[in-house]
Amino acid sequence: MAWTREEMAARAASELTDGSYVNLGIGLPTLVPNYVDDDVELVLQSENGILGVGAYPFDGDEDPDLINAGKETVTLRKGAAFFDSATSFGMIRGGKIDAAILGAMQVSRTGDIANWMIPGKMVKGMGGAMDLVHGAKRVIVLMEHTAKDGSYKIVEECSLPYTGRGVVERIITDLCVLDITPASEGGGLRLVELAPGVTEDEVREKTEPALV
Repeated sequence: MAWTREEMAARAASELTDGSYVNLGIGLPTLVPNYVDDDVELVLQSENGILGVGAYPFDGDEDPDLINAGKETVTLRKGAAFFDSATSFGMIRGGKIDAAILGAMQVSRTGDIANWMIPGKMVKGMGGAMDLVHGAKRVIVLMEHTAKDGSYKIVEECSLPYTGRGVVERIITDLCVLDITPASEGGGLRLVELAPGVTEDEVREKTEPALV
């Protein structure tokens, strides 16, 4: 049985260490803070200019002036700070962000990622995606293993516009955890962990590249 979205988020949360500065992409990654252990202190950064993002507000407690980069209302943790986007991107480009957990539409066997547009569909822009995949010390992709139509999302080569080349270290899906192995180790995808009840054959069937 594949992991649920909540179980995927919990698995991703286990990747984060105490004291980390973390940027979370919109969508599924925003569930991750709900599953961080109580003894782990994370500082969440939003590229529109917040350090110390808290949980989502309860209904009726929303402040329309407190939004994250995905235009969602958020709360603040004690000690949070606001700053302009130049400072925010200075943090990202300067390598101050320990981890970025992002969604994706495609990831290749060599760690390329496409996650900002589908040609022919209207998009608001790439936001901070290109900066994050090159500036964060570690990039983890959190996504469903296949597209809604069953097509591959983990591919030999991305057919959608690139966000970054060779930047992804780990992929967490509803079926498994995969690592992108460095070229010095032969390259390719290494199967790290299976979701309960999922077989290696199922992962191989739904993954375009071979597993090493």
